[in-house]
Amino acid sequence: MKFKSNRYLFILLLIFVALINEPLLAQSTEIANTDEEETVVYTASFFERYSPNTALDMIQQVPGFILDDGSALRGLGAAAGNVLINDRRPSAKQDLSSLILSRIPASQVERIELIRGQIRDIDLQGESVLANIILVDDSDAAISWEALWRHNLDISDTFEGGISISDRWGGIDYNAGFRLRNYTRGDDTFEQDINDIGDLVEIQRDVAFFEGYRGNANLNAETFLGNTLLKFNSTLSGDSRDGTRDIRRTPQPSGNGFRDELLGESFDRRSFEIGTELERNLNPNLQANAILLFILTDLETFSTSRRTDFLGNQTLFRENDTGELSKETIVRFEMDWTGIANHTFQLNTEGAFNSLNGTLTQIDDTGAGPIEINIPGANSRIEETRGDFLLKDTWALGKFELDYGLGVEVSKISQSGDAVAERSFTFFKPQGVMTYTGDQGNQTRLSIFRDVAQLNFSDFVSNAEFEDDDIALGNPDLKPDTTWIAQLLHERRLGEEAVFKVSIFHHWISDVIDLIPITDTFEATGNIGKGRRWGADIEASIPLEWLGLIGARIDLNARWQDSTVVDPVTRENRVLSDRTPSGRMFPLGFRNENKYAISIDYRQDFQNLGYSWGWNINERAERPTFRVNELDILNEGMELNFFIETTRWFNVKMRFNAENVFDTSDIRDRTRFTGRRSLTPVDINELRRRIRGFRISYVLSGNF
Repeated sequence: MKFKSNRYLFILLLIFVALINEPLLAQSTEIANTDEEETVVYTASFFERYSPNTALDMIQQVPGFILDDGSALRGLGAAAGNVLINDRRPSAKQDLSSLILSRIPASQVERIELIRGQIRDIDLQGESVLANIILVDDSDAAISWEALWRHNLDISDTFEGGISISDRWGGIDYNAGFRLRNYTRGDDTFEQDINDIGDLVEIQRDVAFFEGYRGNANLNAETFLGNTLLKFNSTLSGDSRDGTRDIRRTPQPSGNGFRDELLGESFDRRSFEIGTELERNLNPNLQANAILLFILTDLETFSTSRRTDFLGNQTLFRENDTGELSKETIVRFEMDWTGIANHTFQLNTEGAFNSLNGTLTQIDDTGAGPIEINIPGANSRIEETRGDFLLKDTWALGKFELDYGLGVEVSKISQSGDAVAERSFTFFKPQGVMTYTGDQGNQTRLSIFRDVAQLNFSDFVSNAEFEDDDIALGNPDLKPDTTWIAQLLHERRLGEEAVFKVSIFHHWISDVIDLIPITDTFEATGNIGKGRRWGADIEASIPLEWLGLIGARIDLNARWQDSTVVDPVTRENRVLSDRTPSGRMFPLGFRNENKYAISIDYRQDFQNLGYSWGWNINERAERPTFRVNELDILNEGMELNFFIETTRWFNVKMRFNAENVFDTSDIRDRTRFTGRRSLTPVDINELRRRIRGFRISYVLSGNF
């Protein structure tokens, strides 16, 4: 798909005008004073016009910053996001930064710092910018609450509510709360199947409806034991849903002899996380942290498939019972030493033990009675023992800053059960970042480092997908991919709100993880060799008062990229395959393996009148997935959303959202071949249109 540049011409013109006309965007209110050129400070007063209830409301309005919750990968250091609270990252994984911030009342936030270089003893951990939430000392008790009702015009209703309290008891600062969601989701799908000569051979219509509950509860606390700061974090969460997908396949052109298939799914996930952290200044130049974290996740999925002919006779009944029990224990030590002028030395060590017990039982009945199907690699236990070490120095050289270091990762992965294997890995991870800060508003950063991906244990075990009638085999020989990453970033700030960032990047990937052929019709996750990825990112926050739009701002986030790898089936070069898990419809992903993605947000605040409004456009290019006998291309199209909110009544924020206003659908183009992809004739081409639905929602939130 070609980039639709004309659609965004107006936005690109705004950026061009802003870059050549600084006075148009200069604000009367300057960035808060700070002695550190690497830091931009936004005091609480900056956010008053947005009427925030929580720290999350505030962080979402920081110009030139996009919240990153981090990844769900194993380990703690590799999964960290880009948010700090009082100079420290939350020592939690399941309790995401966005959830933590949503429980902190805005009244308890003194300021937000954007950190763009080494200050104090803060470790950026590879991020170009961090947001540091500085809380008010000895603040009063506060309770935050939120209630939501969402109606999908094509499906049904969703209700969600949460409440949390932040207070101090006997020298202990604590936050406790819970959140519960009763949700429905579904879709309406129309599909045409076309044979290799272009004739329509079948029409498929299906309707899906799922209903479930999702909830979490937390208790976080911290206190001083002498000179040691003790932190405690705990999270309990669960997700349970049941639903069906009713499919009717009608042969064409006759329209007679339809087939029905009813897919059922029951999904249950329970997760528990508990962690503690100790922080202490051992001497004026040496600070130490120790973190202990344990996570337990139990996942069970029960799926059924019942097929009948046009007379209602059952032709197949299939059931699949899948279970995954995973455990993760992490011990991490961090030490920061500033005993040499203009240097900050950091030593981070992390040890982890991870395990996953995967089970799968599949039974088929074609009329002769139930038969248990043997799926290789379906019942396995995977264990990993891993150590991660990093020694780095940040050297301040006037307007230059050099951040360099060397990391080492060692691990041993063993698998037992249906597959037996044991392997050990050692990876060296050098890193270097050179930053030039010309003044408060301009910064250029060149970074080069080696990244080692954390493997997904689910790729080691086999699983079945009833909707596509497919089986994904596990691979006990899978190894992590490693990537050399080079990035050049330039940031320019004009006043408090005008921000422009442009970065270019190039990735050299070894042992690319993708799907490898096992037979002419089956594949497994595996390593396919070397690959590359390159592209550019643009971020901009543009205040629009120079256009006469008082209190208005537009934010742009755009990415273009290309990639190449040798296809393991055709042995020809192609782009990297998208391996994003399917099934989650919202929010739509931004950083997938596709050509481009763009997000444009407009917001206008009328502070004196007590209301705001705005809109958001998201679009991303199609996402290809290359299988052994299939080419699967998903196009999620463009989504347009509107909102209006007010705080005029009862000191409560009331917000109305209109989401997916154009009722955009997912378009899937799935080409199946008689044998290996592109090397054999086309068997069938499936063109699917899946309606996501137009949604409206009302949200009430407040503090007391």
